[in-house]
Amino acid sequence: SGVRIPPSPSFLRKRPFGYLSSAREPDPLSMSVSAFVRITRPHNAVVAGFTALIGYLVATGTLILPSLLLAAVVALITAAGNVINDVYDIDIDRINRPDRPIPSGAISLSGAKIYAVALFAGGIALATLTTALCLLIALANALILILYAAWLKRTPGIGNVAVAYLTASVFLFGGAFAGIEGLIQNISLAAIAFLATLAREILKDAEDVDGDAAGGARTLPMIVGIRRTGLFAFACACGAVLASLLPSGDWWGPFYLAAIAVVDIIILAGAARGVRCTTPDCVRESRATSILRAGMFAALAVFAVAAVT
Repeated sequence: SGVRIPPSPSFLRKRPFGYLSSAREPDPLSMSVSAFVRITRPHNAVVAGFTALIGYLVATGTLILPSLLLAAVVALITAAGNVINDVYDIDIDRINRPDRPIPSGAISLSGAKIYAVALFAGGIALATLTTALCLLIALANALILILYAAWLKRTPGIGNVAVAYLTASVFLFGGAFAGIEGLIQNISLAAIAFLATLAREILKDAEDVDGDAAGGARTLPMIVGIRRTGLFAFACACGAVLASLLPSGDWWGPFYLAAIAVVDIIILAGAARGVRCTTPDCVRESRATSILRAGMFAALAVFAVAAVT
C-alpha cells in the first residue's frame, strides 16, 4: 500500500530482557537478581561505603582490617535507603521512570519493602560489631533515610538539610570507629561536607524549578526565588571555607593550609557562579553544582593526604 511503518521508539528497542528481540529471554530468576541489584543503586552504595573508610583514614592516619566493617554497614544502609526511596516514589516512577524495577514489575512493591527491611537489618546488625557511637549513628541515619523517603524530601529546605547531614555523617561514622577522639578529628571535614552539600543541593533545586513546578513539587528556590537561593548557597560555601580552617586535626599545619586554600577557592568560585543567576537555565549553564562537587572531592583528597603524611 506504500504505507511506511516507522521504527520502534528507542526506549522500546532498549528495553531489558530481550524485548523486541528474537534472542532467547533470560531466566526469570536471573531477571529478579538483576533487579534486586539495580534497585540498590550499587555504585552509589559502594562509593558511600568507601567514603566511610576515608573517614576512618582521616581520623587515624591508617586503615586496619576491621575498618572494612564500616564500608559494609554504610553500603547496606545506603542501599536500603535507595530501595525505600523507590517504594515511596512508585507513583512518580510509573510516569517518569517506568523502567525502574518496581514500576516495571521486576520487583513487587511488597518484595521491595521486605528487601529494604532486610538491608536495614543487615547494616544495623553489622554496626553492632563496631562501637556504640557508630551504632548510634547507623540507627539515626536509618531512621532519617526512612523519614526522607516518606516526608522530608517533599519539605522545602528540610529535605536538603537531611541530604547534607547524611553526606557529612559518613565521615563522622568513620571517625567514630576510633572513638570520640576520632569523631572530633573529623568535625572539620564533616562541616565542609555538610555546608558544601547543602549549597549544591539547593542549587540543584534551582536548576530543576521548571520541572518541579510542572510536577507539583515545592522546593526552596520556588519559595524564595533563584537569586536568594544563590545567595544562601554562597553563604553556605563561605561557612565551608571557615570550617576548613578550624585547627581540629593533628595534621593541621602549613601543608594542609596551603592545599585547602586551593580547595576553598574552587568551592567559593562554584558557589559564586550561582549568585548572579535569576533563572534555572542560568544556574545549569554556570556549572556551579559540578564545581562544588569537584571542590568536595578535592577537600576529601587533601584531608586524606594530610592525615597520612
